[in-house]
Amino acid sequence: MNAGTPRRCAWAERGSAAEREYHDREWGVPCRDDGKLFEFLVLESAQAGLSWRTILHKRAAYRRAFAGFDPARVARFDAARIERLLADPGIVRNRAKIEAAVHNARCFLEVQARYGRFADFLWAYVDGRPQVNRHRRADEVPATTPLAERLSRDLKRLGFRFVGPVVCYAYLQAMGLVNDHTLDCFRHAELARSR
Repeated sequence: MNAGTPRRCAWAERGSAAEREYHDREWGVPCRDDGKLFEFLVLESAQAGLSWRTILHKRAAYRRAFAGFDPARVARFDAARIERLLADPGIVRNRAKIEAAVHNARCFLEVQARYGRFADFLWAYVDGRPQVNRHRRADEVPATTPLAERLSRDLKRLGFRFVGPVVCYAYLQAMGLVNDHTLDCFRHAELARSR
């Protein structure tokens, strides 16, 4: 690392330029925008069993394939549209994950109808304020937590699919409900101040 170059979380330091850009600008930034919350619900579910690098590099193709991540439009995808998605080389062509994304769009709309916004439902899990963790090393960051397990259980009760505890924890980290930047990362302090 060059003098003057900010320290990042280890996964971003080892990652591609796209991963560093994502880390520096998006990962862990508190998000209350339902459009982006739906986008990451689709992307994190698609990641299950794969690397984030794979999904990040397919993000533009996902945006195109999933109607700009508009849950109302995705909820109307029919069997023919799902078959076309299965032939799209730009996304992960896994039937269960694609069908889950369409099904989850319908569930997402139901949550919005009940709570007004999906963000209101989600942020209630942390009382509206990001949980700021103080991990010194990457190996201290857990793959899941009781919070993620509770969210996973609740989402499954609401009918969502591909929302296991590990997916839910990655989602909470990505959307800034949990600040898991390590203490030596320049983003930890920046985001902790922006609570």
